[in-house]
Amino acid sequence: RVTLLELMMAKVSEKNPVTSEEINVFMRHADFLVGCFKEKCEAVLKLTSAADAEDEEALVTVRLLDVLCEMTSNNGQLEHLQALPGLLETAIDTLRLTHLAGKQSVNIFTATHAVAGQEEISHPAVDFKSHLIRLIGNLCYKNKENQDKV
Repeated sequence: RVTLLELMMAKVSEKNPVTSEEINVFMRHADFLVGCFKEKCEAVLKLTSAADAEDEEALVTVRLLDVLCEMTSNNGQLEHLQALPGLLETAIDTLRLTHLAGKQSVNIFTATHAVAGQEEISHPAVDFKSHLIRLIGNLCYKNKENQDKV
């Protein structure tokens, strides 16, 4: 699943112009990915314990967030994603939960706390919070209704 999401990320990140058929495919995929993210977003919190550092669901959720960030960076898909019910609320709630989890244990969700004695920790959840903030910012871009929710 992670490999498939990485392939999707590569396709979404391409700077080539897309056809209307490809946009329709992206929209259907976006709906599915948003549903998966809303369902699995709390799995990332398991990564705070060392025993679950390789939790597959959590790793998939991290990659899902990356793909959603990239999709919301594309104006062709942005309006569709901004209108999806629950995505913004889920992102905000997940940000709150990761913030609290980071305060209660070693904070693996931000790069500033991921350095231990000058050694960089290459944890899959590093920068998770910043990606959540990017997603929230993208969802609020030129969208008064979403801005008011935040």
